[in-house]
Amino acid sequence: MQAARAGDTIFAMASGAGRAAVSVLRLSGSAAGPTLDALCGRRPPPRHAGLRTLRADDGEVLDRALVLWFPGPGSYTGEDCGELHLHGGRAVVEGVSEALTHAGARPAEPGEFTRRAFLNGRMDLIEAEAVADLVEAETSAQRRQALRQLDGALGELYGGWAERLRRLMAQQEALIDFPDEDLPPEVEAGVLREIDDLRAAIGGHLQDDRRGERVRSGLVFAITGPPNVGKSSLVNALAGRDVAIVSPLPGTTRDAVEARMVLAGVPVTLVDTAGLRETGDAIEAEGVRRARARAREADLVLAVHDAAEPCQDREEAGGAVISVANKVDLVGDAAAFGDSVAVSARTGFGLDRLRSRLEGEARRLTERSGPAPLTRARHRAAMRDAVARLTGAAQARLPELRAEDLRLALRSIGRATGFVSVDDVLASIFSEFCIGK
Repeated sequence: MQAARAGDTIFAMASGAGRAAVSVLRLSGSAAGPTLDALCGRRPPPRHAGLRTLRADDGEVLDRALVLWFPGPGSYTGEDCGELHLHGGRAVVEGVSEALTHAGARPAEPGEFTRRAFLNGRMDLIEAEAVADLVEAETSAQRRQALRQLDGALGELYGGWAERLRRLMAQQEALIDFPDEDLPPEVEAGVLREIDDLRAAIGGHLQDDRRGERVRSGLVFAITGPPNVGKSSLVNALAGRDVAIVSPLPGTTRDAVEARMVLAGVPVTLVDTAGLRETGDAIEAEGVRRARARAREADLVLAVHDAAEPCQDREEAGGAVISVANKVDLVGDAAAFGDSVAVSARTGFGLDRLRSRLEGEARRLTERSGPAPLTRARHRAAMRDAVARLTGAAQARLPELRAEDLRLALRSIGRATGFVSVDDVLASIFSEFCIGK
């Protein structure tokens, strides 16, 4: 059944739902060409837009639309593909969709176009994930990272490591299969040296402080401090809108209140938390517990205190901390707060300086250098497993065990890219060693 569905011709909207000036409907599959012909009479030349009248099977005119034809394998999915640039009315889209269904096509499942592109070798699994990241990108930093991954930067890095592993496996297999061939001792020493180098390279890749994942999912900045120091007012001022209730009564905020904003091209969630204090109120106590938990998990903590009071202990913070002295408009001397950023959420004093400080922290937490960063927990798990397997290979006492660990390390990298093949290893063996003597 799965094979039959994989051979189906599919169609789906490639533009947003709802009324629009133009709606793009795409189709892919072995019958895409005949389906277009049935709809528009004659498809245009490959990769040329042609204005065509679209008709239902009973001859009724459905639309005048631009039609494009992309024969495989030079298409997004690697299959024959077509695009219909329709007028965006719902009746037009529904009529054309019904005509495609009558012609034998079926609506695509979520992600099916990109899945076919992966299965047909048009992209690896990391690039397929980058397509989803690019569609979901909300900020410039997310867009740049997704485009770089879509260009194959991360896949090329992993592909290079996989190729080194295949060569290592070929050399190790030669040491196992031909022990009587007087292979020079430098071969085994070179294998061990290359294992150490590769393990160090992948290990260094993992030591990225989750920068790529932070860009993809966004940063969390928690605002903590005692009750009535103006945490909610500060959240509202930084967000530029009223997202948290402000009241002179202590303990108003009892659960985390979140506000989304963009700093230095990075999505940031500001979290307003309950005031930190000892309390006999069970509900407020639970809010305090949650506030401490969010502070421990946050990428950055803004520890707010009343400018008229000394800054309190900030042991609950798990990451970097910025001390903020709020309500300086009630104190007078805004230059006497040491390392604290002096602000007034009520008047706006110091907010520009605080935003600049937060933007600098956002850049520091997400800036990258060198190769493409890890962007998903799945990639990180695969690379950690590869390092563990390489460590086992370096410590293996028997050559057969070392070969098995190398094979498992290659499989771990292959899980990240979606490509795992024994034939690649066999090709390396037969091309680099004169085995068939």
